[in-house]
This record gives sequence, structure tokens and C-alpha cells, in this order.
Amino acid sequence: MKILDRYILSSYIKTFVVVFVILMFIMILQSVWLYISELAGRELDGFIILKLLSFVAPKLIPLVLPLTILVTSIMTFGNFAENYEFAAMKSSGISLQRAMRGLIIFIAALSITAFFFANNVIPRAEFEFVNLRKNIAKLKPAAAISEGMFNEIGDINIKVGEKSGDRGQYLTDVIIHKKNEKRAGNYTVIKANKGELISSEGSDVLSLVLRDGNYYDEIQSNDPKEIQKKPFAKSYFKEYAINVDLSTLNNVDMEDRNYTGGSNMLKISELQYTLDSVSVNYNKNLEVLRLDVTSRAGVNTFLELEKDTTEVRALVGNTILDEYDLEGKLRVVTLAFNNMTNVGNLIDTRENSLKQINIKLNKYEIALHEKYVLAFACFILFFVGAPLGAIIRKGGMGLPMVIAILLFLTYHFIGIFAKNSAEDGSISPFIATWLSTIIMLPLGVYFTYRATTDQGLFSIGTFFHPVVAFFKKNFSKKQVQD
Repeated sequence: MKILDRYILSSYIKTFVVVFVILMFIMILQSVWLYISELAGRELDGFIILKLLSFVAPKLIPLVLPLTILVTSIMTFGNFAENYEFAAMKSSGISLQRAMRGLIIFIAALSITAFFFANNVIPRAEFEFVNLRKNIAKLKPAAAISEGMFNEIGDINIKVGEKSGDRGQYLTDVIIHKKNEKRAGNYTVIKANKGELISSEGSDVLSLVLRDGNYYDEIQSNDPKEIQKKPFAKSYFKEYAINVDLSTLNNVDMEDRNYTGGSNMLKISELQYTLDSVSVNYNKNLEVLRLDVTSRAGVNTFLELEKDTTEVRALVGNTILDEYDLEGKLRVVTLAFNNMTNVGNLIDTRENSLKQINIKLNKYEIALHEKYVLAFACFILFFVGAPLGAIIRKGGMGLPMVIAILLFLTYHFIGIFAKNSAEDGSISPFIATWLSTIIMLPLGVYFTYRATTDQGLFSIGTFFHPVVAFFKKNFSKKQVQD
């Protein structure tokens, strides 16, 4: 390796490391802020918190690494241009492409490393992260109670409208379904306007104190008439307490890894296998729906009847309804209407399940392509940032950082919107995943061309020259004609 290559590579790597550490630190702080509600007041030791953050860090690489490459490229080549180092290189016969040769090899190796990292490390980190979060949530019942949904704690299912307090101990709009050991089902319902979780330190008993509510208990009787007369008993209470045994809830194994679902937890080989399985399942569901629709609509019966009466109606020239009298026609039309209504209800019922399978299928396909996109994005964003830095001729953390962030936000938001649209099938998952990278590709080619030919970022003449040439040509023709 020549001295020049070593100098450029060392300058780039030094800036790369500094920018990467700064951006990663910012992203981890943002993650801490995001999950602070799950960590605060859980009596977790420092090791568990550091372990959680260590599982968060690999997930941030697809966001931090492309941005780092873009910022570093603009800053490094901006410094070279600002200090007239590029001018010295060009005066010695060294082109921009020659100056970038060592870095191209470095970025190519980094892209390959990023691919294997995305395929092996990130899925494992996601797996460990999700399972650790679930185990942390079990440590404190208040953490296990999510707003707006039913949560199982001990022998009750509880739903709250809102939580408040420093530990989430104050509850509003509480609905509780109590389990019955003698028979399955929700036969006891408790509703309260307010509630409070009270527990003493070291105690295995949690007191749930409810205020201003009603207690509904379904009447259990073997006589249906009695049930119709008095379906349930209702009582009002000013304050009602429920004690929950926490001895089993607080005995949590932090190394438990029961949860294995999620597209982000799978490698490429596992994603391909899952995609095949989900596709087969989706096609089977479609085939079952098709058979059910044709059966309930009476299509097979109609085809048989159509076949039997085709020759007769060909001679007489009438329709199948003409084979019946008025009362028979009414029965046929009524039967057809009921069949179509049943078919419509069947399709509405199955539509949601098929939609969920399709969304899951799209998510797995997006996760598969994302592993390849990360490697290509690193390579392409380098060819956007390096020539752009040479063009703007400005180093440091000021203008290059602003330009890099604007470019990356554009790249990132296009990817997010496209992937969200792809989940429900609005666009192809393949196009959605690669769209932002494909948009950056011509931009990289454009910047590289202008930097190589010593042109500015934009040339007004480039835009107006075709227009001026058009008017000159037409004006010349008019003069000749005159």
C-alpha cells in the first residue's frame, strides 16, 4: 500500500471511529429514554440493565452504520478539498477515483461484514432482547399491566384505561375478570372507576384496592328459566380489595427464552424456510375459502342443473328459471339470495385471517431483503458522501453533518414509508425494501461524475442550456423563413 493510500485510509478510519461512537452513544441514550418506564422502579441490578442495553446496541447498527459512512465520507473528503490536498493530488496526476481506491476496498469489506452481522448477530440480539424484556415485565405486576388491554396476573385478568404514579400504581377505568376453579369461563366481572396497587417491601402478596365500582356475578343454575329471570347478581361497592399471590410471579428466571417468534429473530435460511411455510399455509387457506364459497353458493349444483337442461333450453330458447312455475322461481331466487348472503359473510369472516397471514408473509420478506440492503446501502452511501464532500469543499462537523443528516433522513423516511406500505400489500416488499437504496444510486453516480469533472454541486447552465438552445434553433429557423 502506498503512502497516499495509507494516509487517506487512516484519516477516514479515525473520523469513522469518532463519528460511529458519537452516533451509537446518542442512539443508546435514546433507547434508554424509550425503555426507561420499563426499567425504573423494577429493583433491577446494574448488570441486567447493561445486559439489556448490550442487546439493544446491535439492533441500532442498520441505522448507525450507513449514517456513519455518509457523515465520515463527507467530512473526510471535505477536509481534503478544503485544505487543497485534492488539488495537490490532481496536480500530481492522481484522480478522485484513484484516491478513493483504498477506501473502496475498505468499504467493500465493511459491507460484507455488515451483511454477516445482520444475518447472525442482530437476530440473536433481537431474540435475547425480547425475552429479557418479557422477563423484566414479570418482576413487577405494575409493569405487566398494559393500558387498554387485558393482562393476566395470578387468578385475574385485568384491563385498565390509564396508569399514573411514579410506579404506575394508580389505575383508572378498571375491568377485572376473575377465574373460577370449578368451571372455565368469565362468570365474575368487577368494574371500578379507580384502583391502586399496594404492596409492602419483601411481601409476596399484592393488594389491589378498587374504589367506586360494581361487582357482577353470573347466576349458576340448571334451570334456564331462572337464568333468564336473573342472569346475574349486581352489587355496588365503595371500596373492594383483592389480594394476589406474587410468590410465583416474582420467581422469574432472567435466562428464560420461551419466546421465539418474530421476523427480526431469524437468519436468511430460517426466513426462507418460514416464507415457504407461510406461503403454503396462505395458499391452503385460499383453496379452502374457494371450496367453501363454491359449496355454499351452490355452484356445483347449478353447473349440474345447467348441464342437464342445456339441450332442452337450446331447443326452447328459455332460461333455467323458465323451468319453474312462479312459486318455484321465488324459491330459487330466495335460495340464491341466501346463498350469496352466506358467501358474503364467509368472505368477511375469512378476510381478516387471510390479511393477517399476508401481513406476516410481507414482514418476513421485508426482513429477508433488509439483510442484503444494509450491505449495499453502506457501499452506495459512500459513493454519495465521498464525491459530495469533494464538491462542497468543507470539512468539520458543521455543514457536512447538516447535509449528511438531511440526505440520510430522506433515505431513511423513504424506506420507512415504503416498508409500511408493503406490509399491507400496497407495494411489493422487494421494491419497498430496496427503494431508498435505488434512489440513492443515481445520486451517487451524479455526484461522482461532477466531482471527477471538477464541477460544482449544481450548474444553472446545465438546466437552462437545453431551453436556450431550443429557442435559438427555432429563432434561427424563423429568420431563414422570413
